[in-house]
Amino acid sequence: MFGTIAVVTPRSGQEEAVVAHFHRWWKDRAPRVPGALLGTLNREASNPAELLMTVVFSSQAAYEANAADPEQDTWYRELVALLEGEPRWIDGDVLAVHCRGAI
Repeated sequence: MFGTIAVVTPRSGQEEAVVAHFHRWWKDRAPRVPGALLGTLNREASNPAELLMTVVFSSQAAYEANAADPEQDTWYRELVALLEGEPRWIDGDVLAVHCRGAI
């Protein structure tokens, strides 16, 4: 598995729009993106202005194919318009995933 963490700072008053945009990705794009497995969106506890997006793919190749898709670029540009600036990305191999109960 391969994934990314994006650290983002929504523009003032845009946090709900960022959350909705994240949900739209999973509702509209994920069913058509081979290898998209799971995602989370968290608020940074020590800096509530920052949100942490995580996405896990079945492989690095699946992640890179999504990144190269023009539809993903459109979604990304729409996201950046809601933010104070570009996200900070942390990409890497996912070594373990655990979940207890329904999500």
